[in-house]
Amino acid sequence: MIYYVSADAGANGRGTKEAPFQTISQAAALARPGDEVLVAPGIYREYVNPPRGGTDCGHRITYRSEVPRGAVITGAEPVKNWTRYDGNVWMARIPNGIFGSYNPYTTEVKGDWYHAVTPAHTGEVYLNGKSLYETHTLEDVLHPTVYQSSWDPAFTVYKWYTVQDGDVTVIYANFQDADPNEENVEINVRRNCFYPDGTGRGYITLSGFTIKQAATNWAPPTAYQEGMVGPHWSKGWIIEDCEISHSKCSGISLGKYLQPENENKWTTWFYKDGTQTERDAILQAQREGWTKETIGSHIVRRCEIHDCGQTGIVGHLGGVFSLIEDNHIHHINNKQNLAGAEIGGIKMHAAIDVIYRRNHIHHCTRGLWLDWQAQGTRVTQNLFHDNVPPKGTKIADGLALGEDIFIEVSHGPTLIDNNLLLSDCSARVSTQGIAFVHNLIAGSFTWVGQGTDNGGRRLSTTRYTPYHVPHRTEVAGFMSILHGDARFYNNIFVQKEICGEYVDYAKTIGMSAPDLIHFTCGTVPYSGYPTAEAYFGQFTLETATDHEGHDIYYDHLPVYTGGNVYFNGALPCDTEQNFRADTEHTVTLELTETDGQWKLHTNLYEYLPAFETSVISTKTLGMAFEPEQMFECPDGSPIVFSSDYFGKKRPVNPLAGPFADQTDAGAPLA
Repeated sequence: MIYYVSADAGANGRGTKEAPFQTISQAAALARPGDEVLVAPGIYREYVNPPRGGTDCGHRITYRSEVPRGAVITGAEPVKNWTRYDGNVWMARIPNGIFGSYNPYTTEVKGDWYHAVTPAHTGEVYLNGKSLYETHTLEDVLHPTVYQSSWDPAFTVYKWYTVQDGDVTVIYANFQDADPNEENVEINVRRNCFYPDGTGRGYITLSGFTIKQAATNWAPPTAYQEGMVGPHWSKGWIIEDCEISHSKCSGISLGKYLQPENENKWTTWFYKDGTQTERDAILQAQREGWTKETIGSHIVRRCEIHDCGQTGIVGHLGGVFSLIEDNHIHHINNKQNLAGAEIGGIKMHAAIDVIYRRNHIHHCTRGLWLDWQAQGTRVTQNLFHDNVPPKGTKIADGLALGEDIFIEVSHGPTLIDNNLLLSDCSARVSTQGIAFVHNLIAGSFTWVGQGTDNGGRRLSTTRYTPYHVPHRTEVAGFMSILHGDARFYNNIFVQKEICGEYVDYAKTIGMSAPDLIHFTCGTVPYSGYPTAEAYFGQFTLETATDHEGHDIYYDHLPVYTGGNVYFNGALPCDTEQNFRADTEHTVTLELTETDGQWKLHTNLYEYLPAFETSVISTKTLGMAFEPEQMFECPDGSPIVFSSDYFGKKRPVNPLAGPFADQTDAGAPLA
């Protein structure tokens, strides 16, 4: 059955084409498996809480915008009762009844791994769709100063401040020369936009909507992970062709359900650190039904996700076995008013058998962060660029430096293939069990061999993280990160000229900065790591029974290489095999955008050597050491890297990098 919805309908609609419902929620209350809710263009200021899901036998419940992006679901309400307070500063009094049981202007952003720049509320004030900057004194609103850590410092003089006056929320805002009663000024009112309040409501399709402006809270892995949109611990959702923006924290959540015993336990109970609490949460979820049969297998495709404060997509445990493809994710965490260890275009824990394919991720505080249990994870055919602060930005802390991909304390196998990694820092690699195959890499690898403990100064604080039964959620074991177990095949490394501000910032980290944040492109950070022959040759019956020799079980794992090419001073590691380093020519890389098409302009293919390279496959890559799992497809079938960034067939002796031949390099990338 099809239920029709139109914002222009009367209050007594029946959901028919002739007499549509006025709200999406009215249709959701009736929709059953197999039904479709067709929504006409218009603005829907409501929280849609689907009371039920569909089934996996072709009987989904589908919510569809009749015109792509024409139906707008927003968590904000307009405010037109502004009175001038002083100069450019205006005041509005909002009766608290509009907020129901959740007032975004008394609810502070908080949670594990949240580093408050200044205290922030989940509410926002928007001027013509752009969010102002909260401050915590009226004086700062009256006399605003520029916040240099923002990626848009000029706009940071548009500030707001809130106080409570009985049952009224009072907001003061500096709109500069704008008259808020003449412009479009809105405030966050609702916590979520399209998000079930209960778990297990699976097999829902959300297609073609514009969804924006929700008062979401911080979403760490040890808490209830909410988003403006999301399946809330269920299976089989499809979120497609949507524009999702301006969530206070996270746009889409594929994350964890509420575990009261572990809810932000680290920063409320204090006695267990966050790592132990996270391990507890994972095992509790397994006891309570976290399996491949019940959770995950979502699809997020062809969405534009932007201008969210924490993440575009967030998830822990709930996003397993999902496909995230053809999305445009940009300008995430750019205000730099929220900080912590849970930020990025995408931030996912436990991305077991998740495929990230053909996404365009740029201008985010890091592009993709794969944290813990990136097992069977594949990142392929994506375009990453500008995922570091703009030149001239004051870098607030180490987590604000950014990179295209951050892989942290995982045992793999994590596969990065056929991507363009064009930011100044391409990957932060505090992990093992990885493979980089046929990528164009223009930035450095940072934190190699580092960043896998909890920073203890006197005692060992190593992080033991789980690995799983291959292609399942069941935990197979726990182990610390030994580093290495890394593969680099048929990549192109091009050294860029790096902004001096980043280098200066790296020096402020401390004595170990050269080992943590450096800007030399190539596999050179893996110098000193053993080859497979040297590493595995140590293990004999004698060493296994010699307790004085047991250090070999905790040494770095081997590194495997072949077919890589280095330009502009990019450097190989000291055990590199079958590579080419061009020290004669200068390669240029320029990415441009015209009418929404992004192209790479380069002279790379004038100098790229053809030499004896091999077609790489699952057999070449072998298995990740700790989980003893092959670099393979989610169904266990092998991968042969015979297709390039565009899906074009490679020859028997392929060129290094993501393109099968030079004619592809100038084609539109996104």
